[in-house]
Amino acid sequence: MSKRLFLAVVVSLLAMFLITGCLFTKKESKDVFRVGMECDYPPFNWTQTTPANGAVKIDGSAEYAGGYDVEIAKRIAAGLGKELVIVKTEWDGLTPALTSGKIDAIIAGMSPTESRKKTIDFSDNYYESDLVMVVKRGSKYENAKSIHDFRGARITAQLNTFHYEVIDQIDGVIKESAMDNFPAMRVALQSGFIDGYVSERPEGISAEAANKDFKMVVFEEGFVTSPDDTAIAVGLKKGSPLTAKINEILKGISREERLRIMDEAIKNQPVSN
Repeated sequence: MSKRLFLAVVVSLLAMFLITGCLFTKKESKDVFRVGMECDYPPFNWTQTTPANGAVKIDGSAEYAGGYDVEIAKRIAAGLGKELVIVKTEWDGLTPALTSGKIDAIIAGMSPTESRKKTIDFSDNYYESDLVMVVKRGSKYENAKSIHDFRGARITAQLNTFHYEVIDQIDGVIKESAMDNFPAMRVALQSGFIDGYVSERPEGISAEAANKDFKMVVFEEGFVTSPDDTAIAVGLKKGSPLTAKINEILKGISREERLRIMDEAIKNQPVSN
């Protein structure tokens, strides 16, 4: 074989490998549904070491993600005919990951607020909740009925959420710095650094189940919120063709099934969270 012919064969083989690689990547991307979540927001999502209770392996990790969001994501992926891939992402990084194409959707206990709608689109709601306060059992706040019973209390909530914004509705409150996640807030509450933190009901139930010293306060006179604030929806890129498809899939999940999924998530979440 001449040197020129040899080079031509090598070039042809390389071209074939490149084309095959591109087609494989395209097919691989087309056949998966990449979902971003913190994997640190029980009972919506959390990290665990085994696939117990239907947990899904986290991309690039030996660990698994479980929780309400994971179960909803599994149903959506099945409806789309795609393989579910969980991409563990910090809360502040979820929207950038979506807009950059790193993930296809955010299913992470995210509320479809007007502010977020300026950047991304949302599906129909897949969960609706209400706001509560988590306090220490035996404290002067455990029998509170109104948000204004927390005058003078040291209160916080999660960073970059509307939970933190509504604290301003409490007259005379001491608004502590926002915290990154609920495990950090539980530690702060247990240590006495704060008197309470704002959360949605599932986290309140979870906190009580995880620590007998915690008490969830359900308000008779609570925070003023919009329906979008207390709802949870799937975050999607602006104009995503997935939005209509996901809405159809969500319509097939009854309210009874959603409640059952949440009850199971609360029961199965790791106690350490």
